[in-house]
Amino acid sequence: MSEPRQLRLAAFMRPASIHTGAWRYPGAFPDANFNFAHLKRFAQTLERAKFDAFFMADHMAVLNMPMDALKRSHTVTSFEPFTLLSALSQVTERIGLVATGSTTFDAPYHIARRFASLDHLSAGRAGWNIVTTSNPDAALNFGMEEHMEHGDRYARARESYDVVTGLWDSWADDAFVRDVDNGIYFDPDKLHVLNHKGRYLSVRGPLNIARPVQGWPVIVQAGASDAGRQLAAETAEAVFTAQANLAAGREFYADVKSRAEKVGRSRDHLKILPGCFVVVGDTIEEARAKRAKLDSLVHYANAVGSLSIALGHDASKFDPDGPLPEIPESNASKSGRQRAIDLARSENLTVRQLAQRLGGHAGLAMVGTPASIADEMEEWLTSEGSDGFTIQFPYLPGGLDDFVERVVPELWRRGIFRREYEGKTLRENLGLPRPKNRFLV
Repeated sequence: MSEPRQLRLAAFMRPASIHTGAWRYPGAFPDANFNFAHLKRFAQTLERAKFDAFFMADHMAVLNMPMDALKRSHTVTSFEPFTLLSALSQVTERIGLVATGSTTFDAPYHIARRFASLDHLSAGRAGWNIVTTSNPDAALNFGMEEHMEHGDRYARARESYDVVTGLWDSWADDAFVRDVDNGIYFDPDKLHVLNHKGRYLSVRGPLNIARPVQGWPVIVQAGASDAGRQLAAETAEAVFTAQANLAAGREFYADVKSRAEKVGRSRDHLKILPGCFVVVGDTIEEARAKRAKLDSLVHYANAVGSLSIALGHDASKFDPDGPLPEIPESNASKSGRQRAIDLARSENLTVRQLAQRLGGHAGLAMVGTPASIADEMEEWLTSEGSDGFTIQFPYLPGGLDDFVERVVPELWRRGIFRREYEGKTLRENLGLPRPKNRFLV
């Protein structure tokens, strides 16, 4: 009898909770996003529970909503991802450390160097979340008056992937001979100069750091548009996605895995990990009451600000108690815009109701007992809706502790989640192969 499929679990930790009201919840740490002692505790707790990865998204603009909403937001301050994960690499041993690197605003040489450094510091636990950056306000912080067009952002991202991975292959694994007697530090035959000249990028190389421990840090991707799905199929080894229900999850899973196979990749080397907001209670009623309390802490100014970001248009001008008007295309996230529109239409929500939903958390949510949550996760796993989840905690530390202390043991009991790590690197733990150097033996 074959072993049951195993869940992969990452933790979405920037912001520490995705919910706008999280920092106000009774018993929560209001400064969870910017307090190293707290973040160290969270990472070590996740590692004890054998989570695959601590996943840190990034935000590159503060002034992205009206001040009345912004002043209530806990996301305005956070550690720079590489600085934080480098520090966490020294107080953890096995959990993966995944950070966002923007292909729109970060130079590929910087991305390659930072992730290679993190991979060496962590002994092979780094992952790069490829993001094109959907927020147009970020462009103003990088000398651009207008955000790069959606299609161009994805074309640049694809080229950036080629450049970054090529830079990681600058050196053979055994290039640094360090022959003290003969005074030879490295073998020149084990060095490759990239000399990339493309549509968006011109990068000579080589990278001034040895090849990463994992060959390449694990490639993570988060887009859900058609261009995002194709980028994931061609490049990603883990996909962080937003799927509202199992039917949508199964469609996304089948589509992206099929695209990967069409470009010659193994479907097993691409892990689909949708974001999942989890609230745990002794009873389903108690869990729902926790969620309701949390949602009640979201001010309407925040809610309409979140709606504006999702739609790519200023929703404060809409009639709060009327239906959502027709929303034209924008240069922001296409998948985020469509999810908001679909939610409003399917549930006949007013602008106010939609805003309140988005101001808290509008994606996939599992709200219930440890057993009911495990039931849902097992159904997603066995019916090929996902390979696991990127868990989003409702508030910290209580929401994280509830999941680790109550849901994880239930997953262990069912035999669908590891009790011990399989290896020392993130690739080993995710069951991913180490890439061969494309230029050197």
